[in-house]
Amino acid sequence: MAYCQRFFISLNLYFNIKSMSVLITNIKELLQVRDTNVLKVSGSDMKILPTIKNAYIYMEHDTIVAYGSMQDLTSMEADKVIDATGKIVLPTWCDSHTHIVYAGHREQEFVDRINGLSYEDIANRGGGILNSAEKLQNTNEEDLYQQSIQRVRKVMQLGTGALEIKSGYGLTVEAELKMLRVIKRIKKEFPIKVKATFLGAHALPKTYKEDKKGYLDLIINEMLPQIEKEELAHFMDVFCEKGYFSLEDTDRLLTAGKKHGLTPKIHVNQFNAFGGIALGVKHNALSVDHLEELKDEDIQALKGSNTIAVALPSCSYFLSIPYTPARKIIDAGLPLALATDYNPGSTPSGNMNFVVSTACIKMKMTPEEAINAATINGAYAMGISNQYGSITRGKKANLIITKPVPSYNFLPYAFGENHIDTVIINGNIL
Repeated sequence: MAYCQRFFISLNLYFNIKSMSVLITNIKELLQVRDTNVLKVSGSDMKILPTIKNAYIYMEHDTIVAYGSMQDLTSMEADKVIDATGKIVLPTWCDSHTHIVYAGHREQEFVDRINGLSYEDIANRGGGILNSAEKLQNTNEEDLYQQSIQRVRKVMQLGTGALEIKSGYGLTVEAELKMLRVIKRIKKEFPIKVKATFLGAHALPKTYKEDKKGYLDLIINEMLPQIEKEELAHFMDVFCEKGYFSLEDTDRLLTAGKKHGLTPKIHVNQFNAFGGIALGVKHNALSVDHLEELKDEDIQALKGSNTIAVALPSCSYFLSIPYTPARKIIDAGLPLALATDYNPGSTPSGNMNFVVSTACIKMKMTPEEAINAATINGAYAMGISNQYGSITRGKKANLIITKPVPSYNFLPYAFGENHIDTVIINGNIL
């Protein structure tokens, strides 16, 4: 009991958690200002990033209350006043695709790829997801939590204020539930917004290598009912890919997930394009993620739907695979979100600043498009853009204050530097 009390005291000190009002003045430029509650931006609208120069913003407790030009600022008192002269303020990043809860690392596979093995080669040798699953199965819940929160703290300091976290490195009933319980604990004990995704269909475990139907039955008949009972997840995800789970498997799993109250998402088109996006749209998936391989019929399937495409450029960078064709998606009038895919095998980084830079450098997105994709559209891909992702009155006070910079174009341009001075989450200064 004494240990728990000390832990929570130290956690509160770390996050400086207390109810307070904060006024930021003399902001060089306030980004992503939307007076109406826009839920996402699409197509050519992604090139528009509404801003106010020489601005202020006022927050009470965890909520944005007022903002505007400094010339319109009347006498206003606050518990904390921050002078942001020369600095830019924008919403915190909304990272809608992570596997941040995992055990151990896979740096040997990194070396294996340098020596010529492909992602598929490593998986066929029992590496990849199965490697992480074995490590996680042999890690107790408290140790898994302690490993994971170190990463959560780091991404918060890097400006992430909302985080989706997937299971999928358990691949047994006990281990998948362990992952989801750790995610639920992070959600409870940290101020960052967390959404949980059940990804039991991430790979076939060794014990079901010759019995895929048996594993699907295990997910549907044992995992899903327990997840619903304990309220452990918001979303249901499937790795729809050759060698993993087919269209038929994915259709069956998403149908079952919806019966247990889980909104569909899909890992799709990472290595092959064979109809997974249309299937996601059929199930009204909130997002379809990866899309490194994309056909014209995939674009057509997304048009007119509520499903958002999510690109993961750090994964392409790390694996040396194609980048999601952002220009093709945006120029077709569609919305696009950016996320990290933080995981031990294909993207051991949760740095959304690097994601934004890489999207500009390698995917030919403009800074405005990339910032929109990493804030308001990232929030949409988690189903939280009514409260996160933009500077809007009544939304959560989740902000990044940069160091002094020439312009917001400098943020993706100078990709090797940390431009963040201060992070505010729920009105609290980290």
